[in-house]
Amino acid sequence: MPDHTTPDPATPPTAGGTSDAAAPRRYVENKPPRGLYVRVFIYVVATHVLLAFMSVLVLVAKSR
Repeated sequence: MPDHTTPDPATPPTAGGTSDAAAPRRYVENKPPRGLYVRVFIYVVATHVLLAFMSVLVLVAKSR
């Protein structure tokens, strides 16, 4: 899946002398959705919490 969505280069140019304002514009997404950053943040925090918990378990096991 490409990072950036670009207009199809095979699209023919507008016929006649019409301006670009009259032609419908294509939606181009230039940045990833905000939800992606939220999910990555949650995964990173969850991973750190899991590693910290496992470290505490190892310390408790060694102290016995």
